[in-house]
Amino acid sequence: MPDLILYFSTAACWLLLSGIAWRASRPAYAAVPSPGAELRVETALMPVALVLHATLLYRRVVVPEGLDLGLANAVGMLVLLTVTIYWLGGIAMQGLGGILGLMAPIALGAVLLQAVIPTHHIVTYGGDPFFALHFAIAMLAYSLYFVATVHALVMLAEEKWLHRGVLPPFIRRLPPLLEMEALLFRILLAAFVLLTLTVVSGVFFSEELFGKPFTMTHKIVFAIISWFIFGGLLAGHFVRGWRGRTAVYWTLAGFTALMLAYVGSKAVLELLLKRG
Repeated sequence: MPDLILYFSTAACWLLLSGIAWRASRPAYAAVPSPGAELRVETALMPVALVLHATLLYRRVVVPEGLDLGLANAVGMLVLLTVTIYWLGGIAMQGLGGILGLMAPIALGAVLLQAVIPTHHIVTYGGDPFFALHFAIAMLAYSLYFVATVHALVMLAEEKWLHRGVLPPFIRRLPPLLEMEALLFRILLAAFVLLTLTVVSGVFFSEELFGKPFTMTHKIVFAIISWFIFGGLLAGHFVRGWRGRTAVYWTLAGFTALMLAYVGSKAVLELLLKRG
């Protein structure tokens, strides 16, 4: 499939899903019975969008020289993994599928970013299983924290709409707020374990993974800061019973530090310093 057609078809899928999500979020639409036709369109279109987006990423990332892990491709992989996790979660837990529509505009933005930002940060990959494992764990950890952040923001929205007394369809389909909160901490715990493995392997096995001794870069500093924030949140929850808005704000703070480590460092190097 030519790249132009692939870009267009992927963006069109995410744009249509974004439109369905926007319509479902309108206050005037909240009093209307849940539209079965739109739900069927969303259910059928989501896997198509995921497959097209994955194909686009594969063509962009896998190059003859190795792996192109530049800014746009990195953001695309992170967003795709996050949407996929929510899609699988929606299949396993009824109600979570309503959040998928909120991710569609973000996925559309990731596709547009890939189209407009040239990326050329080649990582030589010779089939080393240790590097592949480290990379997979890191991407899964970042994606789970992305999921947790979206989850936390949806909890704030759910609380706000409950106080108003009129719920949009996508909010009505969500699990109860207490169940959403319990799920948030399960996601955070799984992500924290993966982030710990990522940080430990990056610090102590840098030479084996990247072919150079460990150095304390801005990326490492922000990753460690995020590790302490999420660790502090989990400790506060299990020891002192932190929950509600406290948990949401700590989650947002930790995710901000993590994005400064992963996306922020790439943006500075590639867009400002013009280095790969």
